[in-house]
Amino acid sequence: MKTIIEPFKIKSVEPIRFSTREEREIVLERGHYNLFLVPADDVLIDLLTDSGTSAMSAAQWAGMMQGDESYAGARSFFRFEAKVRELTGFRHIIPTHQGRAAERILFSLVGGEGKIIPNNTHFDTTRANAEFSGAEAVDLPTREGLEPELIADFKGNMDTAALQGLIAKAGKENIPVCIMTVTNNSGGGQPVSMENIRTTAGICRSNGIPFFLDACRFAENAYFIKKRERGYRDLPMKTIVREMFSYADGATMSAKKDALVNMGGFLALNDDALAARARNLLIMTEGFPTYGGLAGRDLEAIAQGLDEVLDEHYLHYRIRSVEYLGERLVAAGVPILRPPGGHAVYLNARKFLPHVPPHQFPGQSLVVELYRTGGIRSVEIGSVMFGRNDTRGAFVPARMELVRLAIPRRVYTQSHIDYVVEVVLECFGKKDSMKGYRIVDEPPALRHFTAKFAPLE
Repeated sequence: MKTIIEPFKIKSVEPIRFSTREEREIVLERGHYNLFLVPADDVLIDLLTDSGTSAMSAAQWAGMMQGDESYAGARSFFRFEAKVRELTGFRHIIPTHQGRAAERILFSLVGGEGKIIPNNTHFDTTRANAEFSGAEAVDLPTREGLEPELIADFKGNMDTAALQGLIAKAGKENIPVCIMTVTNNSGGGQPVSMENIRTTAGICRSNGIPFFLDACRFAENAYFIKKRERGYRDLPMKTIVREMFSYADGATMSAKKDALVNMGGFLALNDDALAARARNLLIMTEGFPTYGGLAGRDLEAIAQGLDEVLDEHYLHYRIRSVEYLGERLVAAGVPILRPPGGHAVYLNARKFLPHVPPHQFPGQSLVVELYRTGGIRSVEIGSVMFGRNDTRGAFVPARMELVRLAIPRRVYTQSHIDYVVEVVLECFGKKDSMKGYRIVDEPPALRHFTAKFAPLE
């Protein structure tokens, strides 16, 4: 098998600044040991997120020069609308400035006190927007999805038996929408099978519950279906994508992932009445329905990116490059969530640092050490992000303690990834000396973005 090469040439480069360990120690102290509070100029390899960090293509940049910046009825909107409709089949395409804006509009309209919103696994902003409305966000991952070292094809699936049990217990009238996140970000970037999407949609339809996709990584999920699920290997990517969306009543999307852009998103719907209410709310908070908080050039870039992301050479390179990082780490004995997902490798911080208990945030300890050792920025997906205190004030840890190494699209080369491997292995070699952290200040919601930490002695 020949070497898998990047399916692009590099036309423009951006320099990165090298720093010393001593400089990074000062940066950590100033940022209160929260990597979100570290200036990007002080980061060598930035794996904080794959959201909005893609390198855009020459065709996307060219398209931006053709952006129509008219306030209403811009031609760039109609190109964007046509492309999204071509892929999803939904009647109403509502642009937003990013995915969480689409979530906020949706949950503001259908959420509320006493409502329950199931998901295979909510990501942080999805959960926050659902709960801000007063609803309860409920995760229904499969058993396989909670076992980091188990290798299975579709660990991102919804537990459909648990969904049926929830509907029977809570009452279908109290479940205004069911969400399926593809791929399952909080569950390790794991894909969802077409069979699971179809089954979940059928359960929802039989109970009169709208079924939505959180579709920010729809193309990566569709590629896993093509490679792993029987009956899809010979189908074009666009055909698989259209089938995925055909089972849903609507979708939210952050275009900052699989549309290969730096800003943008949309809410797509079939329900005429709900779409009318959504557009009214959009006008109040985002902008007129033909721009929704985006410039015309952004809409052009999204439309072009939605074409490029379905190129199978790109997707093969994308998935294989993430697998490469995972394979190098596994070969060295580093515990990760297996198999690697579509957009990131997730270090298993609970097993990496077994001597650090969940309430001392082992994932945050690892995040800090990766930066201190090699200037790599990553993100904790564990008890900082999802831990909580129950009604008695007792600490409830997250189901898994993970550190996500999210790979920006078309940004880093293999030598960058080889460097990441070296830094992770260096941290792994000194893991016994790593200590936990405590939170010294936190906001009431989404605390991982702005919380301040202090190392434990």
